[in-house]
Amino acid sequence: MGATPQLEVLLKEADITINGSNPWDPQINSEQFWTRLYATGSLGLGEAYMDGLWDVADMAEFFNKVLSSEVPSGIRVTPNLVWQIAQARLLNMQDITRSKRVAAMHYNETEAYRASLDQRMTGSCGYWPDGVTNVDEAQEAKLDLVCRKIGLKPGQTVWDIGCGWGAFMGFAAEKYGANCVGVTVSPDQAAYGRERYKDLPVEFQVTDYREFDGKADHIVSMGMFEHVGHKNYRAYFEAARRAIKDDGLFMLHTVAAQETTETIDPWLEKYIFPGGVIPSMGQIGKAIDKLWTVIDVHNIGPHYDKTLCAWYENFERNWKPDRSPEEERFFRMWKYYLLCCAGGFRARVLQVWQFVLSTRGVPDGYVTQR
Repeated sequence: MGATPQLEVLLKEADITINGSNPWDPQINSEQFWTRLYATGSLGLGEAYMDGLWDVADMAEFFNKVLSSEVPSGIRVTPNLVWQIAQARLLNMQDITRSKRVAAMHYNETEAYRASLDQRMTGSCGYWPDGVTNVDEAQEAKLDLVCRKIGLKPGQTVWDIGCGWGAFMGFAAEKYGANCVGVTVSPDQAAYGRERYKDLPVEFQVTDYREFDGKADHIVSMGMFEHVGHKNYRAYFEAARRAIKDDGLFMLHTVAAQETTETIDPWLEKYIFPGGVIPSMGQIGKAIDKLWTVIDVHNIGPHYDKTLCAWYENFERNWKPDRSPEEERFFRMWKYYLLCCAGGFRARVLQVWQFVLSTRGVPDGYVTQR
């Protein structure tokens, strides 16, 4: 078994040659690869890589070329994808109970995040303006950009929806004199943040955003909206509306899709982001109707390619070199996650939007921050 004639044509048009000499050309190590690919599509592609059935020197560029082409259309729809779509339509895969289960699964690899992320453990896209040379600087630049976008002032309170390990809250408290309260459904994240920022006016609550009861001058949310799910978008924005003061600003930072979907890639759903859904502009627009005024929209999608590649460089450098077969499979899984996503942003099929939202507009006009 090998590539079908249709797939061979599509690969050639994408400048990809099976077992070719270019760094983005995949090297097939076992004929079992084709069985996996044709049986379960993109899920099989990822699992085959985890099991060492194929390799590629420049994985991010491989996925850039694949996703910029018609190759995905040459791989048939699989039963796994059909089941995913059915679940998304019939069930709320991101209700409160499932959200807590997902967090336990998604964030139980804290050591891998420590090995990959910046010094602040910022788990979302960095910002790489001129002069920024590494991921630590890029995340500091992003966090400062967010503070400037909401016009943060000393003494103000910020609610961080999906605060992760507390990177934004720590930065805002240290650099801007803010008081911060964040919600996460991961006890491990909260424990880490409480210890690291114990001397700052930073509070971690292990709770779902729908259960938050408080008021804030401003709200931020970075890298969390992708876990909300299309059935909960309106509830999410309603929760934010209840919590913010009338003159406050809400900065929403999210990965975004060019078209409306109800599922993500089956491999990413199974191994990295269970229950994850990437929103579209249309879905966000419908969810904020009559609740929020859009003040600013900023697309920083190309910056995520750089961020993910930097995370992989950190991970490769910091992860243990001597690995058991199980540890090697995990290493390949993490590498695949970081670099296939980098390819998606490089191909521009994935975006990162930063929205600045207001309850009633900014009376004197908003000064755009970049």
